[in-house]
Amino acid sequence: MRENTQLSFEFKMISGKKVTADFSGGEVTSDAGVLVLREVCSRTGIIDHLAKAISDSRHQSYVRHDLKTLLLQRVLSLACGYEDANDADTLRFDPGFKAACDRLPSGDDLASQPTISRLENALTTRDVYRIAEVLVGRFIASYETRPDAIILDLDDTNDPTHGAQQLSLFNAYHDEYCYQPLFIFEGRSGKLITSILRPGKRPGGKETRAIVKRVVRRIREVWPQVGIILRGDSHFATPELYAWCDAHTVHYVLGLTANSLLKERAQTAVTAARREYAISGEKARVFRQVWYQASTWHRAIRVIIMAEVSAQGDNIRFVVTSLESSPPSFIYETAYCGRGQMENFIKDHKLALKSGRTSCHRFTANCIRLMLHSAAYVILHTLREKALATTEFSAAQFDTIQLRLLKVGAEVRELKTKLHFRMPASFPLPEVFATMYKRVVSVL
Repeated sequence: MRENTQLSFEFKMISGKKVTADFSGGEVTSDAGVLVLREVCSRTGIIDHLAKAISDSRHQSYVRHDLKTLLLQRVLSLACGYEDANDADTLRFDPGFKAACDRLPSGDDLASQPTISRLENALTTRDVYRIAEVLVGRFIASYETRPDAIILDLDDTNDPTHGAQQLSLFNAYHDEYCYQPLFIFEGRSGKLITSILRPGKRPGGKETRAIVKRVVRRIREVWPQVGIILRGDSHFATPELYAWCDAHTVHYVLGLTANSLLKERAQTAVTAARREYAISGEKARVFRQVWYQASTWHRAIRVIIMAEVSAQGDNIRFVVTSLESSPPSFIYETAYCGRGQMENFIKDHKLALKSGRTSCHRFTANCIRLMLHSAAYVILHTLREKALATTEFSAAQFDTIQLRLLKVGAEVRELKTKLHFRMPASFPLPEVFATMYKRVVSVL
């Protein structure tokens, strides 16, 4: 363990005694909760699958850190909130992270930042594709029994870039140079299915179709009869996607950008909503449906019209869907608006796990980084879903779980027959920590 005795601090006196502090604590970790994440990784097998999917081109006679340990070190540090590879320069000595990577405090140190960065930059586009397959495979494996139906929520977000990064483009909507990663989550559970780093522009119809096609094909290899509903915002509503989904029994509920013809056909709904608002004085919503076929569409498709009138004025929304029997109000308020929860999924991925840390020059290296953050998402989501259910953290954001349950200080004692972590008696959540641990080792 490396100690820093040069940095010392003197604080205000207490009862006539000096108060000092330094970094000479020895075998102490601030992240004892990483041991629980180690158990999650072991039981889900996600790191093992990632290591098998990646081609290790290094000359093995010079290798000090095997691929599995490198991936485990990097993903666990991301899950604990250390998004920068530079953090490895100090965390490599941390006894908690060393134990989580199956090394004793007295054993060899973990990898430093240059080794981590070389790993990320050495991988290829073939490795990216294989890692994506692992993520989808881990999503499928997370179900004990085949679900009757799943919802594929599709959305993208901006990832600002800085400097000369490959495929960084200016996005007029976000008014900045950025990447625009695309995420697919299961809409009800929040399980991550895949993440794809993209240049800083919205995907076209052919690109979206290709992505959805690969994901659905992989899912139906295992679950041929599972029902699939695709949800997304209006920029995913394209003729190519409609035609492919109809041909492969994939239902869709997508926002639709209005044109002059649709606005004209919505006027009866707007008039009815204005009448209701004038009578009640409260916000009024009226739903209508029409069958509409643009010149580029392969058939006429059901379009739901939502006309809302309130003190703020008129609000008109359109949703295109292949669901033909559900009431228009259900399609809009439940089926379509239910996708709003995806903003929280992306928030966990982007803010709590800092997945916008795509600062490498090479685009492929940044793809790898995003997917390693996705692996960290899978680990924390599994922990929350399986180990924290019924606790006060069952719906907590990832950064709350990190701060309250993973950031636990502990003195580490390496004895002859065991490695003992002495956590503080003043830790405020010992019962929750105990519940979390018991469920990890018994449920997963």
